[in-house]
Amino acid sequence: MFIASPDSGKILITGAAGNLGSILARRLASSGHRLRLMVHKTMPPADLLDKPGIEVVRADLSVPETLRQAVTGVDTIVHFAGVLFAPGPERFLPTTNTLWFSNLLDASLAARVNRLVLISFPHVEGPTTPARPATGRLDGTPISTHAQTRLEEEKLLFSRTKGSRITPVSLRLGMVYGRGILMVDAALWLARHRLLGVWTEPTWIHLVSIDDYAAATAAAATKEGISGIYHVGDEKPVTLQEFLDRACEIWGVGRPWRMPLWMIYAAAGAVELFARVFGTRAPLTSDFITIGRVSYCGDTTRTRNDLLPTLTYPSLDAGLHLLSRPGKE
Repeated sequence: MFIASPDSGKILITGAAGNLGSILARRLASSGHRLRLMVHKTMPPADLLDKPGIEVVRADLSVPETLRQAVTGVDTIVHFAGVLFAPGPERFLPTTNTLWFSNLLDASLAARVNRLVLISFPHVEGPTTPARPATGRLDGTPISTHAQTRLEEEKLLFSRTKGSRITPVSLRLGMVYGRGILMVDAALWLARHRLLGVWTEPTWIHLVSIDDYAAATAAAATKEGISGIYHVGDEKPVTLQEFLDRACEIWGVGRPWRMPLWMIYAAAGAVELFARVFGTRAPLTSDFITIGRVSYCGDTTRTRNDLLPTLTYPSLDAGLHLLSRPGKE
């Protein structure tokens, strides 16, 4: 395996203004790759716009005719775009995940793109554990609407690209942690205000540091011979409760409250109701709680063999300092 040279083809990143999309864009841009950043309303961070070899295109996944310009002339697509933090995801995700991804697939097939990387997660196989990790199956029984619709995206990707020019790749990411990750920053804010709570039942999570996430995803987009499903995570899964406890310790705040599940669902319901009434974002929804309660762990063998043989941070112990506040390391 070798990493393709920067002039081997242009890479399109959908959802490039988002958290993970912009992190990947910075990683690829620093290696000299030519990027096309697809946005809908929000522009990418200003530091990206000043880098050479970057262009921005506006397109709307719900309007197929706007996608032609976005995908024409690109070699690889990395797909992040979607809708998050809105109330009632069970109502819109079947459209924003499945239908919109189908629109992108149509455009990619017509443009004869070479590779399409879908950003997914291990939850699509349903509950998994370190003893019984996700292995790359497409016949799982996920519980949440987020995972159900992402599984439908994976099925579309592999079925509709069969016999085509496109090489399909599904990158099932564990929980990305590090400074600047929105979900981690939100947990820090809640913890500092003594509002962070978690259920008592231990829930396995498969972590991956921000550095290893960026390296693995860049490899999925640029290395030769990459295809199929890859699970990206470190070498030592932990429970969500342990992760939050240790994060709060390094933040210098009290550990999260252990709360009954009904109370957490009630809080999510209140947030969704407020968002519907006042038109605000909903950072906490009932479906987020449902997917969050699912233990997940992926078999990372293919990732180690093909994408990232060595991790910078192979465990939470090694990467815990990435959670420290600026100036506190």
